[in-house]
Amino acid sequence: MKTNNLVNTHQLTLLAVIVAANVAIARVFLIPIPMTHGNVNLCDTGIFLAAWLFGSKKGGVVGGLSGFLLDLISGYPQYMVFSLIVHGLEGFIVGKLTEDKKISAKSLIVSLIAGVLFMLLGYLVSDSLLYKFSTGIIAVPMNVIQGLVGALVAVPLFWRLRKLVK
Repeated sequence: MKTNNLVNTHQLTLLAVIVAANVAIARVFLIPIPMTHGNVNLCDTGIFLAAWLFGSKKGGVVGGLSGFLLDLISGYPQYMVFSLIVHGLEGFIVGKLTEDKKISAKSLIVSLIAGVLFMLLGYLVSDSLLYKFSTGIIAVPMNVIQGLVGALVAVPLFWRLRKLVK
C-alpha cells in the first residue's frame, strides 16, 4: 500500500505546530487598522515559509488554519471564513509556484508577488462584501504593508531554515 499521498502522524503534528506558532507570532505582532475592521500581522510570514518548505498543499493548510484561528482569537470572527479561503489559497499559490523546482531568488519573488496580490484581492472582496467597497480600498495599503513585511521576514528565514528541513 502506498502512503506517500497520505498525511502521517509526524506530518500532521508538524503542521499543527507550525499553525500554532504562526498564530502565536501573528497575534503578538497584531496592529488594528483604523476604519477597516481589520489588522496587520505577521501571518503571511508563516504562510510563505510553510509553502516554500513543504509545498502547496501544506502551505494551503497552514495558511487557511492560521488565518481562521487568528481571526477567531483576535476578535475578528466576521473574517474567519474569508481568511480560511484567502490565506489558504495564498499558501497554495505560493507553494505551487515554487514546488517541484529548485527555489531561486527569482522564484521566491514571483511566488511572493502572486501570493500578496491574491491576498490583496481576497481582502478587497471580503471587506467589500462585509462592509462596503470603500472599506476594501482603504485597507489595500495596509494589506500591501502586511504582505511586504511578511515577505521581508520570511525570505531570510527561508534561506536559513531550508537546510534544516530538507
